[in-house]
Amino acid sequence: MKAKKFDQTFDEGADVTSALDLKKAKRIQQAPKRVNVDFPVWMVESLDREASKLGVTRQSVIKVWLAERLASSTTGPRR
Repeated sequence: MKAKKFDQTFDEGADVTSALDLKKAKRIQQAPKRVNVDFPVWMVESLDREASKLGVTRQSVIKVWLAERLASSTTGPRR
């Protein structure tokens, strides 16, 4: 399907997934990159309490909170 036809079909609200090769699809800027951060003990303990209360891992709490903060920042990721 040509791009113009694809755009028109999409704009009309039709399902265009059959025209996509989803096996080659990539989420841009979503590849994980490991970083090391040192936190004071009190902060780790607070994170662990919050994670336990939510039933998730410490890492999940950190990721969600950082993502929320970055999204609300003017210099955060563009969506």
